[in-house]
Amino acid sequence: MDAGEDSEMEYIPAKHILFRSKSTAWFGTDHTINLYRGCCHGCLYCDSRSSCYRNPDFDTVKAKADALPILRDDLARKVRPAFISMGAMSDPYNPFERELQLTRHALELIHAYDCGVAVATKSDLIVRDLDLYREIGRGAPVVCKLTVTTTDDDLAAKVEPRAPSPGRRLAALEKLAGAGIFSGVLLMPVLPFLEDSEENILDVVDRAADAGARFVYAAMGVTMREGQRDYFLRMLDQAFPEEKLGERYWKRYGTRYQCASPRARQLWEVFSQRCRERGLLYEMRHIVSAATRSYADRQLSFFD
Repeated sequence: MDAGEDSEMEYIPAKHILFRSKSTAWFGTDHTINLYRGCCHGCLYCDSRSSCYRNPDFDTVKAKADALPILRDDLARKVRPAFISMGAMSDPYNPFERELQLTRHALELIHAYDCGVAVATKSDLIVRDLDLYREIGRGAPVVCKLTVTTTDDDLAAKVEPRAPSPGRRLAALEKLAGAGIFSGVLLMPVLPFLEDSEENILDVVDRAADAGARFVYAAMGVTMREGQRDYFLRMLDQAFPEEKLGERYWKRYGTRYQCASPRARQLWEVFSQRCRERGLLYEMRHIVSAATRSYADRQLSFFD
């Protein structure tokens, strides 16, 4: 399937697009939006493949039918502005977005209803909407997060085979940061036995700082659960046939959900030290505080 052709898109029904979050722990956001279902980046480790999300056709991108009028109605029913997360279950800048522009038009609605937004992506297409992030940021919080798990383009091509290269993502980060948008890097997951070296961690931090990032938020490991686990281990063996990574993961982690790197503590120490040296935020409370500080007079959570 050509991910650049609108005619290939399948639409699925939706009653609502805007959903209240269970907590504000993730970058301070209190609502979520997913305009698409599924993702075509092909990342081996994606937790959204897990059985609990009931999307067996995860690699096929589908759009929510009438997403924009539904979102407009959802926003119109609210009496206080939200701080909205985008990119939790599907990348809002998948290749179809170039033509469909659902994410761009959703940002226009978010701006019209005085809401804030925190978006996560692996695509440099995000810079297309730089103008809207600047507009939204004049009255509400904006956080742009580019996921970078390694700066090695060859390694990334194996674990994130259809996503834009880390180099392209970091170039996008530089443009966002240069425009004054509060931006940074999600350094997660850090795959044990592949990406959990000091060299990799420090290079991501340094490249993020060089690009003008305000923060790097990291998790020194990966998650595996039913549905995703078997796929992930099988694909690891296909991508790295000589390393027997599937066997190594199974022996160390079994059916565990949170799978920390064996070197997690050491990596966190060097990571946090380098972040301090480069002037980067790395703890969630400090990131949220910095992102929302200018909007202290706004009430960002709904109580309706």
